[in-house]
Amino acid sequence: MRFSVQVPMRWSDMDAYQHVNNVAFLGYFETARVALFFDQPTHDAETGMRRGLVVHSHQVQYRRPVVYDAEPLTVDIWLSTVRAASLTCHYELFDHGTLAVTGSTVLVPFDFALNRPRRITAEEKIWVQQWLDEPAAG
Repeated sequence: MRFSVQVPMRWSDMDAYQHVNNVAFLGYFETARVALFFDQPTHDAETGMRRGLVVHSHQVQYRRPVVYDAEPLTVDIWLSTVRAASLTCHYELFDHGTLAVTGSTVLVPFDFALNRPRRITAEEKIWVQQWLDEPAAG
């Protein structure tokens, strides 16, 4: 299943070419991740993936330029490739209903007290299951 988030653009996200700069999209993806992992009303300190995640890597594919608009972008986010100590988030970003950017982030659960990666817990695996989906081909 995919989770959909409305993400506002900032005027300062535009660059000299008068379109949203490529680095701004990582911020839009981060906003969607925070909404999925932390901001849902069903979450408490013991559910979801709230114990700590760090970014291992990002991949972004730009399909068309995005120009600043007061109407927020829509970011669909979902999970796949869940391993013992990592998982992958996928994103589709829509500008006025048109797919503009796709991407993915590999996340690693992290124990900040021990300053090292950790395994995904059984409770976290249960939570992750509801957001599993596969990226669209193409």
